[in-house]
Amino acid sequence: MPTVSRTFTTTAPPEVVFDYLADFTNAEEWDPGTKSCERTSGAGGVGTTYRNVSSFLGREAVITYTTVELEHPTRIRLTGRNEQFHGHDVLGIRAHDGGSEVTYTAQFSFHGKSKLAVPVVAAYLPFLARTTVEQMRGCLDRLPGAR
Repeated sequence: MPTVSRTFTTTAPPEVVFDYLADFTNAEEWDPGTKSCERTSGAGGVGTTYRNVSSFLGREAVITYTTVELEHPTRIRLTGRNEQFHGHDVLGIRAHDGGSEVTYTAQFSFHGKSKLAVPVVAAYLPFLARTTVEQMRGCLDRLPGAR
């Protein structure tokens, strides 16, 4: 199962980071692969679902994400699924020098014919992680309350 994890800092305080990242529709801003993300059920808490359209290695995929854990203001966990993909995203947040330290971990598993893509996905993950962190940090640093 390909996995990527990165830790970075932002000038935004933990509560601001948590509120922004817990609303997964904001993935349209911070995730370079997300083309659209809309809430399909729930009010934003545990059990809320999202329809995410992503572009990954030149292919477009529709993935249903579900918020499975919200531990304010330190942890957010989502799962994403479609017929060929299952993913786990965990965002850890802690106070750091007046801002926050964010650890983002994503695990990917594939089913059916898509399993053949695992070596390509694993090779692509370092690039994806770098661009995601850059974009996420930029979004977080621009939030109201960031210093």
